[in-house]
Amino acid sequence: MPLSEATRARFAREVAKYPPERKQSAVMACLAIVQQEQGWVTPESEEAIADYLGMAPMAVQEVTTFYNMYNQKPVGRFKLNVCTNAPCMFAGGPQALEHLCGKLGVEPYGTTADGVFTVQPSECLGACGDAPVMLVNDRHMCSFMSNDKLDQLVEGLREAED
Repeated sequence: MPLSEATRARFAREVAKYPPERKQSAVMACLAIVQQEQGWVTPESEEAIADYLGMAPMAVQEVTTFYNMYNQKPVGRFKLNVCTNAPCMFAGGPQALEHLCGKLGVEPYGTTADGVFTVQPSECLGACGDAPVMLVNDRHMCSFMSNDKLDQLVEGLREAED
C-alpha cells in the first residue's frame, strides 16, 4: 500500500519526536494515523509502516495485535470494549459483555448488521476501582456498567447516530 504524501507528512512529524536511531518508537503513532485514515489497520498498511520506519513487518504486527486500540478488521461506528480482566471479571465484566452482545444480537468481536456497534472483550482498562468498565471508541471510559447503564449507553449512542 503506497502511503499518501499527507500520511507521510504526518508520519514524519511523529518520527521527528525521536532521535534518528529511535525512529521505530513512532510505530504506535503511525498505526494510529493509519487507523484514523482507514478505520482499521490492514496487513498492507503494517508493511508500509514497517518500510517507512525501517523495521520488520512482523514487529509492526506484534504492536498491532498486542493493543486493543488497533482494529485488525473493520469495526462499527461505535466500538465497545468491555473489560473482562480479573477485577472486572469479579465485578460483572463478563456478564456486561454478555448483556451487550445479547442486546445487540452479536457474538463477542461481532458487529451489528447496520454497522453501528462492534462489541469486544478487552484486557485491563486501568480503572479497576470502577469495575465493571468499558471503553467506547478507545476514548470514553464508562464506569460501574450495570445492565441499565449499558442499555442507556446503547440508546444514547443510537440517538447520536441518527
